Amino acid sequence: MKSSVRIQLMLMMFLQFFTWGSWYGQMSVYLGKQLNATGDQIGNAYLAFSIAMIISPFIGAVADRYFAAQKVLGALNMLGAGLLFVLSQINDAGTFFWVILAYCLCFAPCIALTTSISMRHIASPEKDFPTIRVMGTIAWIAVTNLVGFLNVGDQVTIFQISIVTSIILGLLAFTLPNTPPRATGPVNIGQIIGADAFSLFKDRSFVIFFIASVAICIPLSFYYAFANPSLRASGMEFVENKMSLGQVSEVVFMLLIPLAFSRLGVKWMLAVGLISWIVRFLFFGYGDADTSEWMLYAAILLHGVCFDFFFVTGQIYTDTKAGDRIKSQAQGLITLATYGLGMGIGSWIGGKVVAANTNAENITNWLSVWMVPAGIAAGVLVLFLIFFSEKSTKPATA
Repeated sequence: MKSSVRIQLMLMMFLQFFTWGSWYGQMSVYLGKQLNATGDQIGNAYLAFSIAMIISPFIGAVADRYFAAQKVLGALNMLGAGLLFVLSQINDAGTFFWVILAYCLCFAPCIALTTSISMRHIASPEKDFPTIRVMGTIAWIAVTNLVGFLNVGDQVTIFQISIVTSIILGLLAFTLPNTPPRATGPVNIGQIIGADAFSLFKDRSFVIFFIASVAICIPLSFYYAFANPSLRASGMEFVENKMSLGQVSEVVFMLLIPLAFSRLGVKWMLAVGLISWIVRFLFFGYGDADTSEWMLYAAILLHGVCFDFFFVTGQIYTDTKAGDRIKSQAQGLITLATYGLGMGIGSWIGGKVVAANTNAENITNWLSVWMVPAGIAAGVLVLFLIFFSEKSTKPATA
C-alpha cells in the first residue's frame, strides 16, 4: 500500500470519529441545559442512533450495488453537515429527535463505509488495519479533550465542530482511492440481517453469549448517555477531558487481549468484562468529586476492561465459532443486535429511569439511576456463568 493512500485512510478514520466524538457523549448535557429536555427525551435522542444502526445495513447494501463507496461516504457527510446545521438551530427537544434521527441515518452507514474502504485498499488487514483504525480512538480522545478545554460540552459548539469536520471529510472522501461497487444482483435481506448465521443458535453457549451481548448493551447505553451529566452533578470538573481516559484505557487493554486470552480463555475474559461493568456502575453511583473522586476515575478507567474484554473478545469468539463461510454475516448479526437492538432498548430504559429519579427541581438521584444498570449487569453475569459452558476458545490466529 502506498504511503499516500495510508495517510488518506488514516485521516478519513480520524475525521469520522472526530465528528462523532464531538457530540455523542455530550449530547445529553446539551439537551438538558439548552433545551430543558426530560430524561425521556434524552433517552429518545440516543435511541435515534440505535434506530439508525438497525436501518443502516439496508442503506449500505443498496449503495454498495450502485455507487462507489467513497462517493457515498462523501455525499452522506455533506448531507450530514447540513442536517447538523439545522440541528444547531433547534430550540425544542421534540423537534430535535426527528432531526437527530435524520442525521444518524446519514452518519451510521459511514461507520461501515470507512471500514470497507480501508479493507479494499490495504494488502494485509491484520497488519495494516489496526494502524488505521486506531486513528479513530485517537480522534475521540482529541475531540473530547478539545471540548473539555474549551468548556463547551453543554453548548451548541459540539455540533458546530461536527459540521466543520463533516464538510472536510465530505470533500476528502471524493479524493480517496476509487472503491467501486462489488456486489451485484438484488438486495438480499437475509444476507443483510445475517440469516445464515442463525445456524449458530444451535449451540447453547452461543445463544447465551448472544443474549448476554444484547443485554449488556443496555448498561452500555446508560454510560454513553448519562455518564457525563452524572459526573458533572457529582462536582467533577473538566469532565470531557477526564472521560477521554476511558479511550486511553481501551487502547491499553486492547493490547493486553492476546495475553489475557492465553491465561483466562474466552469464558473468563467475558466474565471479567461483565464483573467490571458491575463495579464501574457502583463506583459511578457511590463516587463523589469531593470525598471519593478516585471512584469516579476508576469507573472511567474501567471502560477499557468493560469494552475490550466483553465486546472485542466477543467478536473474536464469534469469528472462531462462525468459520470462514458465515463469519461476515455473524459479525453483522452481532453488530445489529447489540448497537441496534440492545442499545436501543437501553436508551429507552435509561430515559425512563432518569425521568423517574428526577424531581420537580430537576435534581436527579444518580445513585438510584446507576443501580439499575449495575443490577442488569449482575443478572447477565449470573446467567452467563451458569449456562455458558465454553471452556476455552483461542483467537483464530493462535
